[in-house]
Amino acid sequence: MRFIHDFTLVNNAKYAADVSVLTLQNDSDLPQIAAGQFVEVRVDNTPGVMLRRPISIHDVNYSKNQIKLMVQNVGKGTDALCRLAVGATLNVLYPLGAEFPVPEQGKQPLLIGGGCGVAPLLYLGRCFLNNGITPCFLLGFRSMSTLIETKTYSELGEVMITTEDGSVGHKGYVVNHPVMCSETPNFDTIYTCGPEIMMKAVAKYAEQHGMECYASLENRMACGIGACLCCVAPTVEGNKCTCVEGPVFNSKYLQW
Repeated sequence: MRFIHDFTLVNNAKYAADVSVLTLQNDSDLPQIAAGQFVEVRVDNTPGVMLRRPISIHDVNYSKNQIKLMVQNVGKGTDALCRLAVGATLNVLYPLGAEFPVPEQGKQPLLIGGGCGVAPLLYLGRCFLNNGITPCFLLGFRSMSTLIETKTYSELGEVMITTEDGSVGHKGYVVNHPVMCSETPNFDTIYTCGPEIMMKAVAKYAEQHGMECYASLENRMACGIGACLCCVAPTVEGNKCTCVEGPVFNSKYLQW
C-alpha cells in the first residue's frame, strides 16, 4: 500500500561536497517499509522542477517515526533538497517498489555498494540483523573525504572499504578488493547497488561462483507507479518498469 505524507526535516547531515542525509519525521506511525524500497519526494518552491524525485530509503526508525534519505546533488531538484533547512516540510509518496529478499538463516550475505549506491544497504543490513543474519559490507568511495556514515554501517556488521586513491582501506574499486578476487568466496548471496558498470562486474562474479545476486537499479523513475514508462529495464522476460517490478532485480534476469 502506498501513502502520501508530509514529513518534517529534523536533520540535514552533509557528507563530502555533494551528499546530504536527510532525516524526516512523521507525526503518525510509519507503515511497514521493506529494505530496497524508495520514495518519491515533491520538490516545492523550485522553478523548473515539476516531477517528484526518487530517493532510496536509507534507514528507518519506527520508534521515532523517522526515515532517512541519502541525496546526491546532481541537478536542480536534488540541489533544492540538499539545501533544505531543518523544519522544512517534504511531501513524500512511499513506500514504492520491490524489496531485497531476505536470505535463509545460516546464509552469509555480502552487501556491495559504490558511492551513493551504499544508500539502500544500511537499512538492508539492519533488517538482516533483526532477522538474526549478520551482514558484511563492501563499500567503495573515491577517497577518504567522500566516506558516508561508515561508522553506522560498522555497528551492524563487518565493513570493508575501498577508495580509488587508497586513502582508506584497499586501493581501487570494490571489484578489485581481495574478497572479490577469491576463488572460494565465504558468501552465499550478494546484494548490490551503485554504478551500472560496477554492478555488472559484481553480477558476473556471482554467476561465476554460483551465487545469487540482487541488484538495485538506479534508473530515472519519474512517477514511481509504472505510468510514465521512462524507467523500463530490459530483462529476459521483456521490458520491466524499474519503479514497480524493481528497483531490485535478480541479476540473472537483467539484460544490461
